[in-house]
Amino acid sequence: MKRLVLVLMSLSLLTGAIFASGQAEGDAPLQVAATFGDLGNPFFYTMGQGVKDAAREIDPNARVTVVSCGYDLNTQTGQMDTFISGGVDIIVLNAADTAGIAPAVRRAKEAGIVVVAADVNADGGVDATVTSNNYGAGTQAGEYIVKKLGGKGDIVIVNGPPVSAVIDRVQGAKDVFAKYPGINILSDNQNAGGNREGGLRVMSDLLTAFDKIDAAFAINDPTGIGTDLAIQQAKRSGEMFVVGVDGAPDAVVALNDKSSNFVATPSQDPYTMATRAVEVGYKVMQGEKLKETLILIPTTLITRDNVGSYEGWTQPE
Repeated sequence: MKRLVLVLMSLSLLTGAIFASGQAEGDAPLQVAATFGDLGNPFFYTMGQGVKDAAREIDPNARVTVVSCGYDLNTQTGQMDTFISGGVDIIVLNAADTAGIAPAVRRAKEAGIVVVAADVNADGGVDATVTSNNYGAGTQAGEYIVKKLGGKGDIVIVNGPPVSAVIDRVQGAKDVFAKYPGINILSDNQNAGGNREGGLRVMSDLLTAFDKIDAAFAINDPTGIGTDLAIQQAKRSGEMFVVGVDGAPDAVVALNDKSSNFVATPSQDPYTMATRAVEVGYKVMQGEKLKETLILIPTTLITRDNVGSYEGWTQPE
């Protein structure tokens, strides 16, 4: 009888140990990591907040890492390898170089990590891509510029890092311009780095190079704000106008400032983009088959005429 009791107790302890082991494994916190081009840009900072909120909505104890690569491929590759060695579950990747990041993506996939590209495409076999309709944003900007110029004028494109989002925006605008023989593109290949300082630098050079500029298309709002600053510093306000992309808070301030040359911006939704990226990644992690692996979020053109009704980006709760 004693032997039977001991056996039952042993079985009970063993079962408890197995159950406890299963609980511990099941209770392991979700690990999400994200690397973005530049967290100094409010757009990417907001995306970072979206990643954190979405991960903690899924798991309140989630461990979340958000870093900036400064648009440097080597830095981002090192960050990806750190994520891999850390055994994260999901990587949200805002690629600094669509093709160049492919080997790191492949290493992550080989390690069993879900990789979701956000804002820009990434080669190497990502599980999904969540991005704005950047080509559509470019066509919205281009159509606004053409209409405001009456189909005739000299334009500069203040370009940015060679990533898919930027390339698509520029292509969308150029496809619109190509329909109008009276539109002359003076420059389209100057990389301002996607930031205010770059916009100021590049536009200052363009203002020196060209006596007559009617409009500038900047690939994002920080670049556009810098472009406008260059125009003001050169005392050429009123000669031309600036259109950006993002719908950022600084752009809203500029649109409400009558002394600014910044007049329009197709608005994105970085917070929603980031939360969707995490949600999609978690579905893949759970073994769910996605109906679509490219999720496009539409943009809305914001101008001085409708900025009063613009509610801005979706904000963290």
